[in-house]
Amino acid sequence: MKKVYLIGYMGSGKSAIGKRLSFSTRLPFYDMDTEIEKRLGMTIPEIFEKHGEAYFREKETEFLRTFRNENCIIATGGGVAMRRENRELMRSSGLVFYLNAPFRDIWRRISTDRNRPIVQRSTRIELEQLYNERLPHYLKAAHFKVETENRTLRQVTEYLAFQIGRLKGDI
Repeated sequence: MKKVYLIGYMGSGKSAIGKRLSFSTRLPFYDMDTEIEKRLGMTIPEIFEKHGEAYFREKETEFLRTFRNENCIIATGGGVAMRRENRELMRSSGLVFYLNAPFRDIWRRISTDRNRPIVQRSTRIELEQLYNERLPHYLKAAHFKVETENRTLRQVTEYLAFQIGRLKGDI
């Protein structure tokens, strides 16, 4: 088994599920955004403000190229699947699970979040357009599409833990 990547739009539950999945599988959990913040000594909003989105996206790719080689769970940033190189890096180094949540659920979770620069500078319509633009990239990156609608965090976590256990030797 190698890395387990959780991908999906912001607010799809990657970090919440990743933490629970770490507990149930006994694999270490890392949040890509948090790891980038530690490396750069700045918050995500500060990185965007000081260096811009393109710089941040480059840091995501750098993370995928250089992050330690261990069996672990990684909650990725919402835009990480947009780059072909990122999709290839993830698919070649582990299992990629796309957490598919409907936009209405996501909007409920992110609309008041001050730590998301894209949310702060965009309208609901713009965020929904971005959601729709990113969807094909998530699907290209994923080994598994995981439906989260009408499922609890526990149900999604149990499903992922089952799949990881089932596929342990296959990657």
